[in-house]
Amino acid sequence: MSQDYNYDDQGQFFPYFILTLSGLVLVPLTYSTFAPSKQPGLLKTPLLKDNTYKPPNSDLIDGARRRQAKRERRLKRFISIVFGWVLFAYMVYLIATTKNAEGKKIWDPYDILGISTSATEKQIKSHYRKLSLKFHPDKIRPTENQTIEMLNEQFSELTKAYKTLTDEEIRNNYAQYGHPDGKQAFSIGIALPVWIVSEGNSYYVLAVYGLLFGILLPYTVGRWWYGTKKHTKDGVLMESAGSLFRAYDEHIDEKKLVSILTVGEEMKHITGGKREKEWIGSEEAIIERKIREAGVPERELAALQELDGWQRRACGLLWAYLYRVDLGSEKLENAKLDIGPAAVALNRSFHAISLAYSNTQPILASMSLNQSLIQAIPPDHSPLLQLPNFTSEIVAAVEQDGGKNHWTVQRFMATPEEKRRKLCVGKGLLSEKQYEQAIYFAKNLPALSVEDAFFKVMGETYITPSSLVQFVVKCRVIPPGSKAPPVDPKDLLDEDPEETDVEALLGRKSRWSQSKQGEETPTTPFAHAPFYPRDYTPSWQIFLADAKQAKMIVPPQAITGFEKSTDNFAVQTFKMQFQAPPQPGEYTFVMHCVSDSYLGVDTRRSVKLVISDPSKVEKIIEEDDISEPEEDSIAGQMNAMRGGPVKKKKVPKDDDSSEDEESDTDGEQAAEESETDTDTDTDEE
Repeated sequence: MSQDYNYDDQGQFFPYFILTLSGLVLVPLTYSTFAPSKQPGLLKTPLLKDNTYKPPNSDLIDGARRRQAKRERRLKRFISIVFGWVLFAYMVYLIATTKNAEGKKIWDPYDILGISTSATEKQIKSHYRKLSLKFHPDKIRPTENQTIEMLNEQFSELTKAYKTLTDEEIRNNYAQYGHPDGKQAFSIGIALPVWIVSEGNSYYVLAVYGLLFGILLPYTVGRWWYGTKKHTKDGVLMESAGSLFRAYDEHIDEKKLVSILTVGEEMKHITGGKREKEWIGSEEAIIERKIREAGVPERELAALQELDGWQRRACGLLWAYLYRVDLGSEKLENAKLDIGPAAVALNRSFHAISLAYSNTQPILASMSLNQSLIQAIPPDHSPLLQLPNFTSEIVAAVEQDGGKNHWTVQRFMATPEEKRRKLCVGKGLLSEKQYEQAIYFAKNLPALSVEDAFFKVMGETYITPSSLVQFVVKCRVIPPGSKAPPVDPKDLLDEDPEETDVEALLGRKSRWSQSKQGEETPTTPFAHAPFYPRDYTPSWQIFLADAKQAKMIVPPQAITGFEKSTDNFAVQTFKMQFQAPPQPGEYTFVMHCVSDSYLGVDTRRSVKLVISDPSKVEKIIEEDDISEPEEDSIAGQMNAMRGGPVKKKKVPKDDDSSEDEESDTDGEQAAEESETDTDTDTDEE
């Protein structure tokens, strides 16, 4: 079978070519753009659905949210998708309306002879004789639109169709290859539009090919490659991550970290960079004067004076954002609102760098600063500033100690209602409506309460050196002011998965899949952050640290959602796996459960890990395997005479009840041994 390559000079297959290419690109691109996010923990609803609180300059904050949403919509991608689908629809239209240029059909002898497929061989021969008398070239003369060659070709087709239906060999060729002449040559048409293969367009075609494959394609691939290498997985520029890495200090605190974050290139883009001349000296002076009046400590102001240029402006704007300072200028306010999200992204990158070093202080500093950035509250300030309508003056009136011991929202809500209202409501304080708004938020604040935390090894009673240990955390979401019922002791137990559940045994089974089939997995709404010009999904970080060495032992695990509903104070279970120390002994760790969005809801607790000596464990197991003699046996009677232990014979009412009682007793003994041998001392510090 020969192959014949030719141009689609009529352009009939070009729409199919474009339709295929555009479909391969448009379908995944459209899906990735408009498909809902499947990331657990994301629910596109606010925390307070009925909240009417509007912070100062809320119109500017809403404007910053809209600008960010516009950037995230990826206008260029959206336009490309629309244009692509229009082209796709046009190609479908061309395919549906354009006829085959050559008018070719599938070769059909019955259609050529003009007879039915049910005709007999006798009817076929009779019909062919009539056609021969009518269309034989010697019997008819060509008309104006016909030639002798056309008449000969027409009669040849009639003869070929007749032989196909009457000659056995030719009929076999037609049945096997679809043509009376047997296997035909294979022709491949190159799908090009007519204008490309037309005479006189060769230079234009070469120019288009040069533009596409010589300039546009390398530029697109290069830009994509550079874009993937330009940013880290945390979403910051590689240059910014390098600057943060060089500025890392294991003794850093939240306030010093504020200055370090200004080294990021994102800060440079916001505060001038190449447009340095747009920032005049009076604007810089306004920023520094405003933050000085807001009460920024001299230590931070001194650190600000050590910076120059855009870093100094970025640091000033960041302190203005944290202190909620009104800069009195739309330009400065917009820059201040853009600084907050940029600082959160840079702080996330610094947090990743801190995890690599495993020093506890920088890790906790970055987590604590993230809370401050989301809530727009300076480090070491009162968590009560999270409450709507609360200002520094209101907080001072509530705490009444000059800021020495800041109140948490939990302490505020634990205060009797009458006293609490008296502290907040009055002349120069809050109105009744403002007070109710603050209480409404406090009653919905998702505070995570750790009910129990312990170590275990699946299927084992004792923890031995270098074994795979699970750190199990049992917790509940208890908003401040809520009266949670006592925890059911059964909810604090942790059952091992079945032996057939390989995914759970290996720790691969996601907690999101633990809900029953058909039930919707509860998720976490957006954080209530009225001063932060972005939508932010809160999470909690749980990790273990060594207090003596100030080192992280087990990396943080992020909690972005819950396996059960939080409305009924259900106990949630979270697990972390790590390898036990190689030596027996008692190891005391500190468990940190830190929120990344809210202040004053963190938990710190001491937990003790007991690593048993394998030889002693084997000896205990062997002793447990030696059963005591029965009371009515000879060995039992002799052991009783010596004063040794014997197993008293129970007289069950029936066989089933006996088996149940023995099973329950064994389960209780195993539970007692598990609770006794694995030390889970979790006294709060």
